[in-house]
Parts: sequence; structure tokens; C-alpha cells
Amino acid sequence: MADSVRAQLLARLRAQETETEPEEIARALAALGHAQAARAPHPDMHTAFLANVLANQGTVELARDRGAAVQAIGRYLYQRFRTHKLVAGNDPRLAAMPWRDGGVLPRFGAAEAGDAAALSYAKLGVAETGAIVTLTGRANPGRNNLLPEDHLVLVNREDVVSTLEEAWVRIRKDTQAGSWPRGIQFIAGPSSTGDVEAQLVLGAHGPRRWHVILVGDTPTSAVDAARESLATAPL
Repeated sequence: MADSVRAQLLARLRAQETETEPEEIARALAALGHAQAARAPHPDMHTAFLANVLANQGTVELARDRGAAVQAIGRYLYQRFRTHKLVAGNDPRLAAMPWRDGGVLPRFGAAEAGDAAALSYAKLGVAETGAIVTLTGRANPGRNNLLPEDHLVLVNREDVVSTLEEAWVRIRKDTQAGSWPRGIQFIAGPSSTGDVEAQLVLGAHGPRRWHVILVGDTPTSAVDAARESLATAPL
């Protein structure tokens, strides 16, 4: 009996698959419309991005250029670990950073057990969710985003987009046919989980801390504005 019902269901699915015209599928998709966009915590896109990173239990910092970013990384590492060592992917943008200016000693490659901090250069930042996007592969090992206790991320100001839809448009535009990365990771906060009493636990299966540095000419007041927007946001 079960085999007969299963055969009937599969036959119906195959019929739908072969009989539905592309135009009919397009009309059905169009009829679904679009979900309402998430309410932005701030009208300025970059401030909204910072606010959502904070809302996701991350920390944020501004750096006007790559030299200031290296200084910020050096301060973070020393305050957290009393060291200037970290692991970074072989992303050309990371290799070109002026590391000596901040006394930072990066090891380029994949994170190993015992590496306390890793640095990634994000492909994009998404204001709508506070997520960063990384394209993983040999130059950007995915384990660097997941294994160390602290994950530091650099995001260029011009690479922040408003929505997830815009992020996918940029990814498709910037990725040539046949050269897709090994993986595309959207990361929106440190690793976390909640128990039955709704107690949030960080670092459950990945980094405990997630520090995002926005590189570019962003007003220093943006961080204060981001924190204020969260404090006044409706529950």
C-alpha cells in the first residue's frame, strides 16, 4: 500500500515538473511579491550596519585607512592577548596591509588549533542584517572564520550594501562565470546558542568574539549614533 501511494505521489510530481511552462512559473513567482524590508535602525546605511553588528553581539571600530586599521588590530590583540600575533588568509588586500606600522605579526594561511585570533577581509557588509560576507577558498580559508576564539573582520566602507538582495547582485556581478568561490559565508555575529531557559551562550561552536572594523571615511560619531539607535529602538 505504501509503495502504491509513494508511486502515485512521485507520478504527480513528475507530471507537474514536465507540464508547467516557464511562463507559468514566472507568473507564480511574481504573484508572491516581496516581503517587507526589515526596519533599519538608522537612516544612514553605514550607521545602520554598525548598529546591527552591535545588536548581533559584535563589537565595532572605525579606521580611516589601512594604516589606522593595522593600529586598531594591534590594540585589540594586545588588550585581549598581550600579543601582536594572529592568523590571516592570503587575501591580496591583507598581504598589502602596512603591518609594521602597528607592530602586528600576521601568519598567512589557515588557522590551526591554538590560534587565538584570525583576521578576514570581508567581500561585503550588509546593513539590513549587520552581516559580513566572505568568499572562502585557498586565499580565504573558511576555518579562519570559525576556529579561533576571536574573529576580526575588515570591511571597506564602499563595500557596505543596504540589503541581502543587493549583496547577491554584487556577488554575481563581481564573480565571473566559472570562477565561483568554494563557499560564500554570511556571518552575523559570534557563535552563539540558547538553552531551554533562553540564556545566550557565546562561543558554542565557533568564535566567542566578533570584532568588525569599518575602513574608510566614516564620521566618528557614527558609532555613538549606532549605540543610541539601539538604546531607543522599540522592543
